[in-house]
Order: sequence, then C-alpha cells, then structure tokens
Amino acid sequence: MVAVAERPRHAPADTDGRNLRRDRNREKVVRALLELYYEYNFEPSAEEIAARSGVSARSIFRYFDDVDDLCRAAIDLHAYETAHLLPILSTPDSDLDHKIQAVVSQRSELFEKCGPIAVITRLRAPFQPVIDELLTDVRNMLRLQITTLFAPELAAMPATLVPVRIAAGDIATSFETWLLLRHTNGFDRASAEATVGDALHLIFNTN
Repeated sequence: MVAVAERPRHAPADTDGRNLRRDRNREKVVRALLELYYEYNFEPSAEEIAARSGVSARSIFRYFDDVDDLCRAAIDLHAYETAHLLPILSTPDSDLDHKIQAVVSQRSELFEKCGPIAVITRLRAPFQPVIDELLTDVRNMLRLQITTLFAPELAAMPATLVPVRIAAGDIATSFETWLLLRHTNGFDRASAEATVGDALHLIFNTN
C-alpha cells in the first residue's frame, strides 16, 4: 500500500501509434503483476506474467529496466487506484465513538484492499530505497491521521502520556496489527474491527 497522488508514469499519454502500443503493453504487464500479487504470488516468473498479460516473456523487459522497475510501477498504479480509500470520514470535533468507528472502517477497507501490496512493499523496501521512502511516507501519513483526529483527546492528557498514546494508536491501527489479527490469529473482519475499536477506546478515552 503506497500513497501517491499523481497518475503513475506508465499510464498511456502518447498518441503516436508505436509509443501508444508500448504504453498499453506496459500497462498490461503491470496489471498482470498486480493480479498475481493480489493472489499472494510475490515472485511470479516472467512466464507467469506473460501468460496473464498476453505480452511475451521476451518482450516484458523491453518495457522495464529490471524486476525492481516493474515492481515499482505496479505499486505506483495500485497506490493511484486506491487513493480514494485514504480519507477518514470524521473530524477532530466529532465524538470519540464516531471517530473510532471512522478510523476502524477506513483502515479495514484500506488494509483488506491493499493487503497483498502492503506485504510486497514491506518485502521490497529493505532492498529498494525508493520503495522504502514511499513506505516511510505512508506510515508517517497514517500516524498523522491518528494524531490529528484524536488531537482533542491527546490535549486532555498529561504531556508525558501523549507520545505513548500516539504510538499506541499508531500500532493499533497499523497494517502490521491488521495482518496479525486477520492472518496470524485468524480473526474474521468484524472481529478484527472490534478488536481495533476496543484498543482505540482504551487508548483515547479520557473519562
């Protein structure tokens, strides 16, 4: 899951026949790779990508510098197409229950949709500085959402507790926690949502 607002660089933008065909084939390859990622196939062969895309295995790397370049293009496209899932439909002056429900709904929808891409991003980040930077940006953005939304509750706490509660809220609403609940603990989606919601009540309830 990487958040970028700009249209990905592989999107067709040239009306010249040869360049347009090249761009279309690039997008077929990128979408094929995304489909394989969604199926938790994180290291598909060139032959698998070719079979899914309809572009020959020999031609794939005419369109991309290497596997890392192809992976980055897939993550970019995924981020562009899931950007609408990023807003939280609440405001800092809403009541605590409404804010918590909004966060839980947003993270649940986001992580269910982006799960396989979030995994591949974390696998690739240690080896690809650009993806590592994007992942850091996303994590900072998600943390800022929590800090901003629960600012009134944080302001009512002793100053020494604020960084601890921000960190706890960040952890409770992180993809890593969602993965632990859904896949390691085997929770269904509703149970995972309830668990995250309960954690947020404990963290931010100042009564």
